[in-house]
Amino acid sequence: QVQLVESGGGLVQAGGSLSLSCAASGSTFSTYNMAWFRQAPGKEREFVAGISRGSSLIYYADSVKGRFTISRDNSKNQAYLQMNNLKPEDMAVYYCVASRRVVPKRADQGDIWGQGTQVTVSS
Repeated sequence: QVQLVESGGGLVQAGGSLSLSCAASGSTFSTYNMAWFRQAPGKEREFVAGISRGSSLIYYADSVKGRFTISRDNSKNQAYLQMNNLKPEDMAVYYCVASRRVVPKRADQGDIWGQGTQVTVSS
């Protein structure tokens, strides 16, 4: 199975942008549906965005629609999350998640999780 490593988190001012990357090890990345989840302190993990194996299906949480864009490059074994117009409420640890069964939209649908990357948004 793949292992996932996120990168690209950091500190940004409200209204700014960040681009997260998720690098997957192994040669089977294209067989996994991918998603991004986030968890803020004291809150449950929540779905942010998801993308199917061939990028034909893409989903977003209402809170990020129009601001975030999920994508993937199967030739590079990478998934991405472009985050624009960041708000203080976007501050969280962001996790890359993989599943062969479905595009994960609930935490219990995620089979493989990365270690997370911190996104901090200052107001």
